[in-house]
Amino acid sequence: MERPLRVLAIAMIYGAVSLAWLLLGGVTEHRSNTIDPGERQEVEGLWGGAHRQQPPIIKTRVQPTKNGEPLTPDAVAFDPTSSQINVDIALDQRLKGLRWFALYDVTFDGTWDLELEGDGPYDLQFALPSSSAIYDDFRLSINDEELAVAPQNGQIVVPLPNGLRDVQVGLHYKSRGLDHWQYVQNSGGGALRDFSLRMTTNFDAIEFPEEALSPSSRTESANGTTLEWKFSNIITNRGIGMVMPQRIQPGELASKLAFTAPLSLFFFFLVIAILAKLEKLDVHPINYMFLAASFFSFHLLFAYTVDLLPLGPAFALASIVSVGMVTTYLRLVVSARFGFLKAGLAQLLYLVGFSAAHFLDGLTGLTVTVLSIATLFGMMLLTGRIKWSEVLAKSEPTKSDQGPYRTSTPANAES
Repeated sequence: MERPLRVLAIAMIYGAVSLAWLLLGGVTEHRSNTIDPGERQEVEGLWGGAHRQQPPIIKTRVQPTKNGEPLTPDAVAFDPTSSQINVDIALDQRLKGLRWFALYDVTFDGTWDLELEGDGPYDLQFALPSSSAIYDDFRLSINDEELAVAPQNGQIVVPLPNGLRDVQVGLHYKSRGLDHWQYVQNSGGGALRDFSLRMTTNFDAIEFPEEALSPSSRTESANGTTLEWKFSNIITNRGIGMVMPQRIQPGELASKLAFTAPLSLFFFFLVIAILAKLEKLDVHPINYMFLAASFFSFHLLFAYTVDLLPLGPAFALASIVSVGMVTTYLRLVVSARFGFLKAGLAQLLYLVGFSAAHFLDGLTGLTVTVLSIATLFGMMLLTGRIKWSEVLAKSEPTKSDQGPYRTSTPANAES
């Protein structure tokens, strides 16, 4: 086959498999995104949603008159003068379909002191942190007297007897949530007086919500992390919270690998072409077609096993299958040394290495850039002595170490 036709054929093979990767990435992304809303609702229904804990608030009870006008039109509200809170969060990540969900168990203990003015009447109001959650061992007390409460529409309202001046509210429960936990003030801002919140986690990948208060201290141990927020009197509209650590999403990873696969195949084809030129090997476009299909098999197998196997085993299985196909095939086409040593190392670098770079959160681009520059420099060194004007002007006979493409020696050739 003439060189221009050979190059055109390889380019068409490259374009066809690149299109197949784009389709695979789109299908995988669709599988991951379209089923997520339904799965999320199902997980929230079974486990509970994100918790947004608020402190108790005491308000003047508004009593309507016969004509419908309130007797006390301006309700007075009292915020805590002291808060002592302990929160224990235990992460429990679960895989459902192509997505990991950051679930957690939370144990909450809080004590708030409030000072009232006037005779009332007053109501204690409490909002549950999540309307979809289940609360075990729930205890609400006022001045150490436990109350029997019946929440309505996610709210607890308890009438207080007249004449109270100092009120201490206690709350304890065990519950489950999803993605993040927050402690926020009722009005979205104000003063935190004599405030202390101690949070313990069973993980050390600490991440706070946007515009959240930073902890006063942080202590790490083998079992997790302990954080403390302590303020004597701070005015702020920010809350306190914790974002649960997120695992690599299998569906998103599979689609990203498919979308970036053409780059890895380009470098692999480049290396094979350069090595074939230097060693005068005849690698036909049909051979390139099978090599491209072997590369594609990695992403196809990974995309459809990652929801059945853990991420690591699925990646290892796809890598072993694809590398085994390429090296075994090139052993027959060229030689065992070329297939297992040269082509095998190139595939480990450009397929497995490029794909593994996506596991490095925030460093994927840098890793691919370094590999690309190193490849460019290596190809420059290997081809530095090639006279490209002569190469492009004529074709040269090819040979191979072993295999069906070895160039035979005429019987009457001189020894």
